[in-house]
Amino acid sequence: MDTRQLEYVVAIADERSFTRAAERVFAAQSTVSAGIRGLERELGAPLFERDAHGVRLTDVGEAVVAEARATLQSVERMRELADRQGPLRGTVRVGIFTNLTTIDLPGVMGEFHRRHPEVDLRLGPSPSGSTGLVEDVRQGRLDIAFHGLPDPVSDLLTHPLADSPYVVVLPEAHPLARKRSVSLADLADETWVDARSGFGNRVTLDRALAARGLTRRVPTELSDLGEIPRFVAAGLGVAALPELTVIPAPGAVVRALREPVAWRLSAIARRRPGRAAEAMLALLEERISGL
Repeated sequence: MDTRQLEYVVAIADERSFTRAAERVFAAQSTVSAGIRGLERELGAPLFERDAHGVRLTDVGEAVVAEARATLQSVERMRELADRQGPLRGTVRVGIFTNLTTIDLPGVMGEFHRRHPEVDLRLGPSPSGSTGLVEDVRQGRLDIAFHGLPDPVSDLLTHPLADSPYVVVLPEAHPLARKRSVSLADLADETWVDARSGFGNRVTLDRALAARGLTRRVPTELSDLGEIPRFVAAGLGVAALPELTVIPAPGAVVRALREPVAWRLSAIARRRPGRAAEAMLALLEERISGL
């Protein structure tokens, strides 16, 4: 057993595909397959089930992947300890929100690259929003992620970055668009456009509505917050979003929300982040905190 085989196991578990896993670890698919077969022989149990629907972990595979992630993280920490005085190297995997246009994320990452040119960056969102990003950090699939859930994540490091009030997004012809501010009660009987369940902004808003004894109907759900104003403009409903996440759209207007509902943007990481991850967290706080 060697660390390369463990990298193969983790990559296949994440990608659910031998082909994509091979691309991720820069190896031939035959090499990855041979490495997994050798590891399965050594362990005496299959790690993956393969069928027409793709690749799935067996029960043994689920347990092995968890240990493989922990082992690879320990190996990375040992390398960092041996190279404490040298430049930062390695890879930082960051879970992002694609709709935070008020934050110059390319600029932040460009600054990180200038400071640490030997660190590779891997950035991407989660289709289940903050809930998925938290789980990806917890399972070691990500080193750092943005986080917008209202509850603290006790088993991870949390770095608060910014607080954003909610605003209301309405079709410009909507009767409420003539008002300077709108209450949640005004909107309760409307049809809504919102993020899918699990997104931090929706969890926060649902709690604010429930605290006031209000319910709503959300017939249109999206996995990209930035698109919500465009769907509102098309007449599919109303929305309430953190101001930081609103991308203006022709045909939609933004109004103040009368109730003081706020959304907190944070960065989360494992309890023992590597040097490169620590540097990324520090830069995010430097460039984003207080927005």
